[in-house]
Amino acid sequence: MQNINTVTGISVVIPNYNGKNLLEKNLPLVFSALKASGVAYEVIVADDASADGSVDFISQQYPEIILIKSEKNGGFATNINKGISAAKLDLVLMLNSDIKLSEEYFITQLRYFAIADTFGVMAQIRDEESDEVVEACKYPRQSFFKINHLKNVAFDKGGNIYTYYLSGANALVNREKLLELGGFNELFSPFYHEDLDLSLRAWENGWKCYYEHDAVCWHAISTTIKAHSSKKRIKTISTRNRLLLHYFHLRGIRLYLWAFITFLSLVVKWISGKLYYYKAYLLFIKLIPAMHSYKQRFITTAVAKRQYIPFITVKENIIKVLDQTFKMQQK
Repeated sequence: MQNINTVTGISVVIPNYNGKNLLEKNLPLVFSALKASGVAYEVIVADDASADGSVDFISQQYPEIILIKSEKNGGFATNINKGISAAKLDLVLMLNSDIKLSEEYFITQLRYFAIADTFGVMAQIRDEESDEVVEACKYPRQSFFKINHLKNVAFDKGGNIYTYYLSGANALVNREKLLELGGFNELFSPFYHEDLDLSLRAWENGWKCYYEHDAVCWHAISTTIKAHSSKKRIKTISTRNRLLLHYFHLRGIRLYLWAFITFLSLVVKWISGKLYYYKAYLLFIKLIPAMHSYKQRFITTAVAKRQYIPFITVKENIIKVLDQTFKMQQK
């Protein structure tokens, strides 16, 4: 087990696209939380071809920030991977620009990295306006092959609580493990499901993801993607990525049954008027060869290290542990 004192620093990586107003509001809180952590730190902003003056604002007001500028908009996964590649310290906080951190944000999370197989930890996320918990421990529901079937559970007692995945809005992760996984899968660009995929790859690689209820941050709900994309485009990309997610993580009979049922559902989607689904399905089909290669490389590497755990085993283990945790809290 690694000693917590060997954690020497935190690299905060913030992907930004036309988020100048959010950066103005939230960057001071990021620095306050980093100073309170008691470890070294650096802040990296990966700008995805913003046109709102974000780059000039950072350059002028925060010269200490490492600024990575893209000439062309590439989407979340592509953009944040550039920031991750520039990170130099032990831990990486992948942080959305619309997140406000509490001053004590890091203090209760650092202890998780004294555990050798920790991949990462996430805090509870509250609505900035109502202060209600909107994201907490991700509890996977029972399903034969549906991967994104889950609910939020705000466990407020007990330590080392598993979470199905780490929210991409505020995931604190081990940098070496993150780089070993290759960061986010850029086939999910421009947005959605890339954080679930990354966390599942970490679990399948033999590492663990945790939820820390005593670490708190606040989210200005839906101020980023929905501000720059139409509802139809969001539905299309989200559906395409959901299909890619299942193709990657399912294996054997589950994969074949899922593929068969998904194909049959095309008729239902037509009858119900969900024509966007056809575009999403065609986009998915085009990406299958690339995703298949990505999947084979991942499994081969994990198996070679004797660390590979199939998705269904991961899911069953998480449900079992979380159910035990819930029963203990009810006593």
